[in-house]
Amino acid sequence: MLQTNLEHITSKEQLQQVIESNEKVAVCCGRMGPMCIPVYEIFEVLREKHPDIKFMDMEFDSPDAEVIRNLPECRTFRGLPFTVYYRNGQVVKATTSIQNAKQIKEIISEVLA
Repeated sequence: MLQTNLEHITSKEQLQQVIESNEKVAVCCGRMGPMCIPVYEIFEVLREKHPDIKFMDMEFDSPDAEVIRNLPECRTFRGLPFTVYYRNGQVVKATTSIQNAKQIKEIISEVLA
């Protein structure tokens, strides 16, 4: 399990339940490494500012993370983390590698506002 202060997704069934029961969801799928930790930390801050968005993490090396790794939007990704934004149960944006706060805020404004 990832050592973050975010809620953790531990199975593909849980991910499906989360995206079906929340209009707006952002999932950072990664490891506890230098490219991922900053994104988790940004999510922790943004979660306070955007209570309407469910910010969560998922361990990249978990077998159940294949549900994110195999998304058409993520198939060509090479850098961690894979960050996926859902709205009304559908993927509306996916990014690879580190993102800074400005980039994540722009994505939220673009697809989850």
